[in-house]
Amino acid sequence: MRFAELTMHKRLKEAMAHLDYTEMTEVQAQTIPYALIGRDLAVASKTGSGKTLAYLLPLMHRLLTSRALSTRGPRALILAPTRELAKQVYAQLRFLVAGTQVHCSLVLGGENFNDQIKALRKTPEILVATPGRLLNHLTARSFLFDGVEILVLDEADRMLDLGFADALKAIHSAASHRLRQTWLFSATLNNQSVEMLSGYILKAPQSISIGEMHAIHADINEVFHLCDHLDHKQALLKHLLSQPDYQQAIVFLATREDTERLAKQYSELNIPALALSGDMKQAQRNQVIDQFSRGHAKVLFTTDVAARGLDLLHVSLVVNFDMPKLPEEYIHRIGRTGRAGNQGNAVSLISPKDWVSFQGLMALQRREVTFTVIPGLEGRFKGVLAQKNTKFSGKGAHPLAEAKAAAQGKRSFNKNTATKGPVRKESKNRPGRNATPNVGDTDGFAPVRKKAPAEVAYVERDTDNEVE
Repeated sequence: MRFAELTMHKRLKEAMAHLDYTEMTEVQAQTIPYALIGRDLAVASKTGSGKTLAYLLPLMHRLLTSRALSTRGPRALILAPTRELAKQVYAQLRFLVAGTQVHCSLVLGGENFNDQIKALRKTPEILVATPGRLLNHLTARSFLFDGVEILVLDEADRMLDLGFADALKAIHSAASHRLRQTWLFSATLNNQSVEMLSGYILKAPQSISIGEMHAIHADINEVFHLCDHLDHKQALLKHLLSQPDYQQAIVFLATREDTERLAKQYSELNIPALALSGDMKQAQRNQVIDQFSRGHAKVLFTTDVAARGLDLLHVSLVVNFDMPKLPEEYIHRIGRTGRAGNQGNAVSLISPKDWVSFQGLMALQRREVTFTVIPGLEGRFKGVLAQKNTKFSGKGAHPLAEAKAAAQGKRSFNKNTATKGPVRKESKNRPGRNATPNVGDTDGFAPVRKKAPAEVAYVERDTDNEVE
């Protein structure tokens, strides 16, 4: 369906033409017509599907073509789970309101509260906000909510994951106009928390599903490599980031220390890199994202803080150095590439430690994959299932036990790869029975080097109890 075919304000059609957008994406084609006729919406869509315009265009059309139902407070309220996503939504909105009489404002945590109150007293027609800070303004009665005609929840599932359920309910109750439209967007609708929230705030909604969270973009090429150990992962990562065929890359790791270490080391290898993690101060995070989006770095090493919301069109490579614990997070991670019709590659490095997470992903998607081997970087690990019938010589830790222990976050049975921990007492009756075995050549893995390569040293950590 073409934008020109919509019954929509001329200014908005001109804006789409200026962006050279002629054909609507699937989520836009299915969502906008229902939004224009006043329906509540519950929409499940993949990242990078064009959902932001799917709600901004009908929202702007209503404000440009109808009188306000109330003069009290903003007419439209858009909630996003993170500062980064809210800022991206606001940037698109600023483009649409340019040259009109519609004013918009952005309210985020970590910024001066009193300055925000001054901006809100100017009564902007549209307010983009994160739920935590908006709840603060609701409590402080900085402005009135009862004139809100359209309430948009972008990435509602993510807001619920972040613990904003009570905040969303409070905002819903405050924005209580009887003619209010509510549009809920989520990665999935088949989630108990999302279903409960939908039932609480939506009125006879039109449900639209454009691929659930376990669906993969057709524009993303997935590649899986089996790895023996950290040295093997390091060699594969260095090979991937040394290739000239990607614009920018995001590498996901488990801990903030690893992001900082690798960003520094790859920068020293003349591959400009930045680190991003959840414990950074907000101003520092904003600076990193801005630098990366402007192309000042080739690679962004990050924890899952960047797995959602960031819309970086030049990212053509995503690497899962450490696999996520939840299969759903894998989809959110790789969704940072292959956006807006661009092609992207998502590469996952699967070691014994990652095997259980990998199996969960395959079970969710009900599929099998073929592992890719790079000549010269072959390994011995073939996956736990493939090792079941492998004859074990008794030298070293059994690969099945090694993989299971690693996946559960336990320390390795292998003394050459283990982090030192409590030493198990030997049995008095059978000395040596519980002693740590030596590494052999027939344990199903490539031998572990005693020292990591000098240019990229990476230390594996137990991250089960680490808070990002």
